[in-house]
Order: sequence, then structure tokens, then C-alpha cells
Amino acid sequence: MPDAHQKDIAKPEVSFRRQVAATEARKIKARLHPAPSPWLGLGMMGLVGWSVTIPTLLGVALGLWLDHRYPGKHNWALALLAVGLAIGCLNAWRWVANEARSMQDDQEEGDE
Repeated sequence: MPDAHQKDIAKPEVSFRRQVAATEARKIKARLHPAPSPWLGLGMMGLVGWSVTIPTLLGVALGLWLDHRYPGKHNWALALLAVGLAIGCLNAWRWVANEARSMQDDQEEGDE
């Protein structure tokens, strides 16, 4: 049966092992998932911008083609510009919401 002195030594040893294991796990996670750079943020802003711009320009192009092909009293270019802009904004909003959810999930995993 271990005496009181051996029990006192065993407790700090277990605590130290847990600290070392936690530090090692953090280092491994940092190697696998490096911190994002500022360039990544700028790239994401560009990606969100293009996700709005492309549908808007496609709407205008289709509208101009329809205006040229089927002239009338309504301006198709203006109407499809608004539709393309709305589609682009919804697309960007969905993409940003998914990225925010992903970042929150990663942060919650790190807290555990």
C-alpha cells in the first residue's frame, strides 16, 4: 500500500502529463490548420465581390440582348440588372453565412 508521500507525488505527475498532452494537441492542431493570413481575407472579399458582380453582369448582358432582339416599352436590361444583383447578393450572403458557421464550428472544437 503506498504511503501518503507517494500519493502527493503522483497527483502533480498526472497533472503535468495532462498539461503536456494538451500542449501537444494544440501544436498538432496549429500545424494542421495554420492561422489565416491577411491576404486570405482580401481574397475572400474579392471572391464575395465577384459572386455579386458576375450574376449582375450576366443579367445586364441578357437584358441588352433581349432589348435588341425584342424591342418594347420595357427595358429588359434594367429589370435583369436588378434580378442579377439580387441573385448575386443572396449568393454572397449564403456563402458568408456558411463561412461564419464553419469558423464558429472550428472555434468550438478548439474550446473542447
